[in-house]
Amino acid sequence: MVRSVRARSAAVASLLLLTSCVAPPGAEPAAERVPERYAGQEIAWSDCPHREEPLECGTVTVPLDHDRPGGAPLDLAVIRLPSEGPPQELVGTLVVNPGGPGVPGTGMFHGTAFSPRVRTAFDLVSFDPRGVGPGGALSCGDRYALEDARQDIADTHPRHLDAVDLQPLDDAARRYARSCTETAGEDVLAEIGTVNVVRDLDIIRDALGEEALNYVGYSYGAHIGALYADRYPARTRAMVLDAAVDTDSSTVETALDQTAAFQGAWERFAAHCAATVEDCPFTPGADPDTVADGLFEKLDRDPASADGIPVDGRLLLLMATTALYREEAWDPLADAFAALTREKPDEPGGELLALYEELFGGLGGQEAEPGPGGDHGDPRAAYTAVTCADHASPTGVTEYRDAAAEAADLSPLFGADTVWEHLPCAHWQRAERPPTGFTAPHAPPLVVVGAVGDPATPYAWSRELADRLESAVLVTYEGGGHTLYGSGRVPCVEEAVDAYLIGGRPPQDGLSCPES
Repeated sequence: MVRSVRARSAAVASLLLLTSCVAPPGAEPAAERVPERYAGQEIAWSDCPHREEPLECGTVTVPLDHDRPGGAPLDLAVIRLPSEGPPQELVGTLVVNPGGPGVPGTGMFHGTAFSPRVRTAFDLVSFDPRGVGPGGALSCGDRYALEDARQDIADTHPRHLDAVDLQPLDDAARRYARSCTETAGEDVLAEIGTVNVVRDLDIIRDALGEEALNYVGYSYGAHIGALYADRYPARTRAMVLDAAVDTDSSTVETALDQTAAFQGAWERFAAHCAATVEDCPFTPGADPDTVADGLFEKLDRDPASADGIPVDGRLLLLMATTALYREEAWDPLADAFAALTREKPDEPGGELLALYEELFGGLGGQEAEPGPGGDHGDPRAAYTAVTCADHASPTGVTEYRDAAAEAADLSPLFGADTVWEHLPCAHWQRAERPPTGFTAPHAPPLVVVGAVGDPATPYAWSRELADRLESAVLVTYEGGGHTLYGSGRVPCVEEAVDAYLIGGRPPQDGLSCPES
């Protein structure tokens, strides 16, 4: 049985990456100044188009090349939800990054997800990182040709692929990487990595009129924040790093870690289904991978209908993968699997439709909305560009084949594609890669939040980051799902982090919040 998550990479893989800066021991290093040309900007806030919330939109200008600030500029879109409280209760501005790479902060921003305490204490702000949005969205070549080449080998275990089998996929990855350079330009791709996003963030902080940054970063956004605290400790006030990413490993090493985490979350879900839903097919002792694969193949032969939406095995696999990110979607997913096992196969439409609407009719309030320009470019291009810039990567297709084989063994459902999606990095142009191993020795107290059952950024990554950052404390949620703070689903996390952001006092290190 070999089945990859065939549609997952375009919809779900927007999670991580690395980067860092090592400060020498001893006295706090002097941070670079905001270039004079970009200092003291005043953001011209205006009402945001296409949004129902009382949001304000604007732009901040940054240099394409921070080492040559006299060169070409970039305009980055920013978005703000003003504080709901009186001026005397305002602590300042809280900048939020929803993750990525390749995710538009202005489109994913939903400030009302935060508690009334936080909305009273802060103006909430997000931004489109370089490479995303109307200020300079990346666009590459034919991504579908690369996806088609992956599909051609999807039903073969990677261990059985020889050089002839791999050549078309490697050629497609090489063409895609070359097209990115030709379309975006060498000068842009050379500056696309996270180290420059962090320098952009400091200019945004200056434009917001804040002496020190308050920040919440999710997943890849946690990496941005950690690097900022290391590089600009004196300009950091409070920082929440939720669902931290690995900052030192290669692309294939992080893919293998993620594969194991997805498999662990899948098995947690299967046990939840068996314990809570009648007719759940994942009975004790049954292999959930084998059971699910049988259902996927059955739907491929005879798709079910959810109010006119054909649900084949590929779509159900995508829905299952997406649902693992959010514990609140586990019950609808369990109901859908149970409905598919009943004697009358034409009856699961209601459960499948409920699951579809739960996942794609709102994504829990986190769906991307149009930003100031209504165009966020190609998120897969930006994701790949930042991934390749930030990580070390193998350069030979056989190294990816060997890692894909290991991933497929770890998880037949989710494994191989988590590796193959990084193959363009084998052919990527050189870019500025941030140093690794940072400890942020001069930063104020930082808070790292992680979930034991996170499918996308393994809990070990949060634990390792909290251990590495000298001033960090770790808050653990014993349940699953990807990212926690601001969702309202774990009051223990919400209360502890709210108090830290507003009052500056971090939670007790090692705080553990029980599964909800």
